Amino acid sequence: MPAIHFKIDTTSLQELTVHRTTTLPLACYKTDIRQHVQGYIPLHWHDELQFVVMLQGSAWFQVYDQKLSVQQGDGLFINSGSFHMAEAASDGDCTYICLNVAAHFITAHDLYAVCVHPYVQATNLPFIPIPCHEAWGKAIVQSVHKLWQLLQERPPVFEIQLAVQLTSMWQHLITSGFQPQYSQAEMIKNERIKQMLEWIHIHYAEKITLDEIAHAGQLSRSECCRYFRRYFKTSPLNYVADYRIRQSLILLQQDQSVTETAYGVGFNSTSYFIERFRKLMQMTPLAYKKQMNGD
Repeated sequence: MPAIHFKIDTTSLQELTVHRTTTLPLACYKTDIRQHVQGYIPLHWHDELQFVVMLQGSAWFQVYDQKLSVQQGDGLFINSGSFHMAEAASDGDCTYICLNVAAHFITAHDLYAVCVHPYVQATNLPFIPIPCHEAWGKAIVQSVHKLWQLLQERPPVFEIQLAVQLTSMWQHLITSGFQPQYSQAEMIKNERIKQMLEWIHIHYAEKITLDEIAHAGQLSRSECCRYFRRYFKTSPLNYVADYRIRQSLILLQQDQSVTETAYGVGFNSTSYFIERFRKLMQMTPLAYKKQMNGD
């Protein structure tokens, strides 16, 4: 039964989880996508670099406007500040190791400006697939497993071993043929979509118009629609409706009726809420509520 709450700032979508040990700016953990309270990993971002290695099943990851499948055994690098979400791609377990690490901890301080910063700032590298069938990808996947083991066992001077593995991973990543590029136009586009999403996530329970969403991103109505089609393959108002449904999943697991939930997330019609809910979740809100409550 889903029970994990993914801590995200509802305005900025920045993940609020503290990714570090007591002394080191990194965290490594296993997660099952289906165990999240919403049944998927919602859209978010964080300052840390992220390495994912799929242990069981497969998952769809969306990073900005690109969606890709990560199969069992493969990995994925997600860059600092990149919007991303994940959902299971098939029935059954969907478990992966997730390593989040501060960029400045990847290499020695004097190497950061040359070997890390250009890649962190690159607008053409929001993510990099890590295929385990290629030598460089296999080496990174093995390092993630080793890091997980070190953090569980904590042998003497394991911190030095962590640093060695991280530097090795980064060397394999940046020598695998990906060249950093920087586009001011792409940076502006990413910032505008962030602004529109922040506005929606503040006001989703209110009446929302296309003009208001477009204004939040400093765009025309037509440009606003093009942005949402590019990033989310849907219209702005359809995104709002689906976001309201996602928010309703949490309320339905609490002591609220379907009608109270519908109005609480911004729908002005219970019947329309039920219709949208069934379309997205393949069941009615009442069926979902009973399922989650074990009835």
